[in-house]
Amino acid sequence: MASFRTVKGFRDFFPEDCALRNYVFETWRRVARQHGFVEYEGPVVESTDLFRKKSGDEITSQLFCFEDKGGREVSLRPEVTPSLARLAAARQRDYKKPLKWFQIGSCFRYEEPQEGRSREFIQFNADILGDDSSGADAELVALALATMRAFGVSREDFIIRLSDRRVWTGFLETYGIPEAQHPAFLQVIDKIERARPEDTAAKLRAFDLSLETVRDFMASTDGDHPVFADLRANLQARGLWDFVRIDASIVRGLAYYTGTVFEVFDTRHGLRAIAGGGRYDNLCGLLSDGKASMPAAGFAMGDVTLGLLLKKTPGAQIPLTRALEEAFATDLYVVIADETQRPAALALVQQLRDAGLRVEYPFSALKVARQFQTAEEKKARYAIVVGAEHPHVSLKNLISRSQEEVEVSALLPRVRALLDQPLAGHLLA
Repeated sequence: MASFRTVKGFRDFFPEDCALRNYVFETWRRVARQHGFVEYEGPVVESTDLFRKKSGDEITSQLFCFEDKGGREVSLRPEVTPSLARLAAARQRDYKKPLKWFQIGSCFRYEEPQEGRSREFIQFNADILGDDSSGADAELVALALATMRAFGVSREDFIIRLSDRRVWTGFLETYGIPEAQHPAFLQVIDKIERARPEDTAAKLRAFDLSLETVRDFMASTDGDHPVFADLRANLQARGLWDFVRIDASIVRGLAYYTGTVFEVFDTRHGLRAIAGGGRYDNLCGLLSDGKASMPAAGFAMGDVTLGLLLKKTPGAQIPLTRALEEAFATDLYVVIADETQRPAALALVQQLRDAGLRVEYPFSALKVARQFQTAEEKKARYAIVVGAEHPHVSLKNLISRSQEEVEVSALLPRVRALLDQPLAGHLLA
């Protein structure tokens, strides 16, 4: 018999993995909504031409692209920004500007899997369309910061490295580099930390620039540069500027960025960038053939590197552990001590579930001791013992071991009152 494995670069989500994923999703949604963003979604499959228009023909080497049964060339989306531009073009007049939209969903890139990168991954995308002010840039930086802190990652554990494409535009104009060569130069800068110095120096000679000149400029670029003034003032007013470090090596390799660019990095484990984005004022117009020409800025945060960071960061362990336990926990376990009372026990289970409680029970006859063991394994807070005394039942606290007798008609309000009490010292508290 053939032994099937997960396709390379794709993931299985066992229950504990789904619990982590759902915790991440819930946190992303909660923080985005706190900042006034509303959720949207686009299709996982788009016309390949949509991605070609944004990135050129070479993008197809990184896509899962295929011909559908109607002969159309389509691709699994590698990112969501092109879909966002298409959606905005279709109905931008129906919404007041600025649009503050977020999205959570799977993306796919055909590249070699490595730590922090897989061929299928989930991204949190947050974008502001229709506002060209630095206030929109600051709002996105603040959202990225708030998201990291919501996961329990402290200010000592991460940093936002921020720059602005206009810094380099001024530099290149000073040295007389033609505008047509700016994208190629920025590609060199984007790789300057990862490339060998001699390789970088060789590439810079094509622009009549030395590595020393470039590094001196990078070292001299700080938060006092005029291009950062409004952004700095906004974030300082919120007490957030200390999370930011100006770093001119951050240019984001994609050619469509036009202003502020930033990436979120951990400070202790050397992981890949956890999030990244910036201002892209011309892209919506390009992808919509001018129908949705509007300024825009946004960022994306991937679940793969974020998940690695949460597992490695002590401050993130308590909320992460709580989320995992909560995913597997149940509120109540109904112990059937007398099989002749099973119909009554099933009616009670249904009543409690209809009331919105999480309830488990044995599908077939089991010894009472085994049922209590199962209740413990399910991390139930209370057990309800249905026996010969029905319609009276025993309500047992599985943490304190206390027990009381309750009449069935009074059980639901009593259970609700008990479940509303915090569990002191317990991970689910």
